[in-house]
Amino acid sequence: MVFESPASVPKLPIDPPDSIPIAEFMRNEAYGRYPIAQSRNPYTCGLTGTSYSWPEFFERSERIARALGAHKKLGWQPNAATPWDKVACLFSLNTIDYITVAYAVHRFSGIVTPANAAYSAPELQQQLTSANVKVLFTCLPLLEVALPAAKAAGIPDDQIFLLPVPNMDGSFPKNNTPFLTVEDLVKAGANAPTLPPLQWSQGQGARQPAFLCYSSGTSGLPKAVMISHRNVISNALQHATYESKARAKRGVKTQVVGAPLPFSHIFGLVAVCHSNPWRGDGVVVVPKFEFDMFLKVIQKHKANHLILVPPILVQMLNRLDVLKKYDLSSVNHIMSGAAPLAEEVVRGLQAAYPKWNIGQGWGMTETSTVVSWQDQDDVFLRGSGSLLPGARLKLMAPAPEDGSASVGREITEYDTPGEIFVQAPSVVLGYLHNERASDETFVHHDDGRWIRTGDEGLITKSPSGNEHLVVVDRIKELIKVKGFQVAPAELEAHILAHPQVSDVAVIQVPDERAGEVPKAFVVRAPSRKPEDDAELSKIVIQHVQDTMTHYKWLKGGVDVIEAIPKSPSGKILRRLLRDQEKEKRRKAGSKL
Repeated sequence: MVFESPASVPKLPIDPPDSIPIAEFMRNEAYGRYPIAQSRNPYTCGLTGTSYSWPEFFERSERIARALGAHKKLGWQPNAATPWDKVACLFSLNTIDYITVAYAVHRFSGIVTPANAAYSAPELQQQLTSANVKVLFTCLPLLEVALPAAKAAGIPDDQIFLLPVPNMDGSFPKNNTPFLTVEDLVKAGANAPTLPPLQWSQGQGARQPAFLCYSSGTSGLPKAVMISHRNVISNALQHATYESKARAKRGVKTQVVGAPLPFSHIFGLVAVCHSNPWRGDGVVVVPKFEFDMFLKVIQKHKANHLILVPPILVQMLNRLDVLKKYDLSSVNHIMSGAAPLAEEVVRGLQAAYPKWNIGQGWGMTETSTVVSWQDQDDVFLRGSGSLLPGARLKLMAPAPEDGSASVGREITEYDTPGEIFVQAPSVVLGYLHNERASDETFVHHDDGRWIRTGDEGLITKSPSGNEHLVVVDRIKELIKVKGFQVAPAELEAHILAHPQVSDVAVIQVPDERAGEVPKAFVVRAPSRKPEDDAELSKIVIQHVQDTMTHYKWLKGGVDVIEAIPKSPSGKILRRLLRDQEKEKRRKAGSKL
């Protein structure tokens, strides 16, 4: 049985265009965007108040593109070479010029690969190399990590540029480096030669990647997800259309959006930076999340709509005394995503702030973000909302144990869990240079191409009678730490490189603030000098912390065991380890 959005959800007003770049969709009112003259400024710095109107935003982007076009070594031109010859990395904290730079790269039919600002130098270097990055945009706070990574990836210094990121007090650090800034590019672009218009063929926007975002997919190591221009356009259109009915009912034309999510994360990149500005909203930008600072920003800019992740909401509930120090009366709608949100958290916050309408959505990098979303008039706390218009979903039972099929029967009943398969115009092109992973994840059935999400869910009906998606478990191996993906395979490969470890398995364990954190089970290498278990645990923990970003650290601890449980084919039985860990925590009296 194929599920679709409820009849009460508005239909898409147009078929998402497939032959234009994202920037054209964002600027051209013919595609249905909110009138630019009546729209709020797309991005405003929450700390400094700096903001650019839509015409100023596009002018800055064009000038940056002209400056890059005049760069003698790059030799970029809009209609020459391939997109893969014009890949730029955005490795920066959030800034109001993040999307400005992205569109400047797209002006050449180039590709942008956003990199997590929490990366270590080796992690960044891996992404720069695998994506064949030619230009790096970073910021002063991250320069210490960016430079060695760029050098290792062969990116010369004159192809590294700095984005403006303020200090937390609103001041800007002095640029005592030789690197040009975005502002330098804007000034240089004012006098640089104009660029010819892009000449795209029919359907090019559906075929051509706009972004390469890294994800672990349903399993394994991080992979570059190829997200087309039409994918982003589709999800912005789907998201805005879905919420249009509730906004019209409340008389909301435009609003101020507070969202401290990293723009390198697909949730921030698409749901925050595209869906909201397209419908005329203004996004208040903060470089990164800091609790008190964010509350001050909400108060200062009178944010109406907050887009958050569960760990932030948990922190808000646990620190209600701090929330009461700020005027948060402007807030009326909060949406959560990137990880499951507990009902208890929602009820606790709504008890303190009855005006707040709190819901959650579900999606993934491979669907260019949102698949399901809560309607403000049909909030069902158990679920993750109804399907967006244009999205289709079916549930497949587990495969037969005899291995005769990759998946089992299609589930047609309500309240019966199965693996979630999704079909939507926002489903991405596939994984870069990984045909095997693409074939395993993006499958063709009689009714078209579907993505196997690796999540287990069910469809149920809310009290209103509408169908809602409930995500009940994660078949895929990913660990979600504050909304960030952590691949067990990546941590296991790193830990196995240590000479005192002969085998390892990594699972997720619950954490009150982060949602989940990694925990490792290791087997001691027999040829090594025996340390006690506590000492070996410390060694493994430090080994990870020395080279990997903080959200991959083994905050769940390390247990030394005799053998890793595996299937006859050698696959790690993570579910067995998770069940053992749950029982251990239950006996210890843990509430998590």
